[in-house]
Amino acid sequence: MTDWDEFGFNTRAVRAGQVRSDEGEHSEAIFPTSSYVFENAAQAAARFANKEPGNIYSRFTNPTVRNFEQRLAALEGGERCMATASGMAAIFSTCLGLLKAGDHIVASRSLFGSTVTLLNNILAKFAIKTTFVDLTDIDSWRVALQPSTKLLFLETPSNPLMEVADISALAELAHARNCLLVVDNCFCTPALQKPLSLGADIVVHSATKYLDGQGRCIGGAIVGPEKQVGGDIFAILRSGGPTMSPFNAWVFLKGLETLSLRMQKHCDNAETLAHWLEKQEAVERVYYPGLPSHPQHELAKKQQGRFGGLVSFEVKGGQEAAWRVIDSTRIMSITANLGDAKTTITHPATTTHGRITPEQRRAAGINDGLIRISVGLEDIEDLQADLRGLRLE
Repeated sequence: MTDWDEFGFNTRAVRAGQVRSDEGEHSEAIFPTSSYVFENAAQAAARFANKEPGNIYSRFTNPTVRNFEQRLAALEGGERCMATASGMAAIFSTCLGLLKAGDHIVASRSLFGSTVTLLNNILAKFAIKTTFVDLTDIDSWRVALQPSTKLLFLETPSNPLMEVADISALAELAHARNCLLVVDNCFCTPALQKPLSLGADIVVHSATKYLDGQGRCIGGAIVGPEKQVGGDIFAILRSGGPTMSPFNAWVFLKGLETLSLRMQKHCDNAETLAHWLEKQEAVERVYYPGLPSHPQHELAKKQQGRFGGLVSFEVKGGQEAAWRVIDSTRIMSITANLGDAKTTITHPATTTHGRITPEQRRAAGINDGLIRISVGLEDIEDLQADLRGLRLE
């Protein structure tokens, strides 16, 4: 097997993990098969007993999925990757694999709404409790730690206010208490940020977003040490079955090939749009780590390669004004997905965070006038012109 550590990021993004079949294909093959044929009964028995490596059943062993897993692990700098059916499946599998009844999680309150619901409502059924804290306040994390705390969980930058956590500081805090630090790296991807190199133990992804890059498929991934990802978490995949399909894995492989190029363009457009939004009279505040006005701007400069493709901003006039701006757009897609080549625009308070309580939204700083834009690859002048609703009385 090639040691991909000696190669650059873009080379790994194009080459890592591929094992050609006897057909000698240049592009990665798709293996749309549910099962595999063994040479004899003894080989079948050896594989089922984990005495011999090889394919068994595509719920947990598939060559195309494995190719994606090995490529993403090479990009993140992790020992092992496990692909899942969705980003939420990745988070759920991580929690089920690493935690048991009576364990405790400390999590940022600045999380995707479905993640908050998972932690609050679903894991609670398994007697796993969560305390939510301010993402950027290290002391609040420290105070929330309990003897039963096993895991710290966060997104950075956060959704949708683009807050930036100090990953190294939180890793130090977690490890001092024998806890694991799990970081959702969906917004930056390894093209812009590598949490494992900053001390995080496990990285999770919604591959649906930037890893795909064109809004085609649903998928997720978990990257980290062999012991956790290849052991306890893989056991959830093997028996529980939150599996990525071979076709989706192949699509994500194609997405990884252009990840670095796309992320640079997303950043170019987002930075230009953020600076432009700050000059608009109808805008009260812009949330983007690349702005000097952002409270964690210096940390983002240190921790990230660039500042990402997501921009959020508050408009004067609350929900009515925010909806007017959204409805006035002609080319932006009104959808809650992000990380697409096409720019998307959404109202977080009534979509991505609509299922959490108003009190939780207020605590997370998600106001009715907030708009989130996932800045795509279109001409930036057209995107600025599309926000003509900002100029309406």
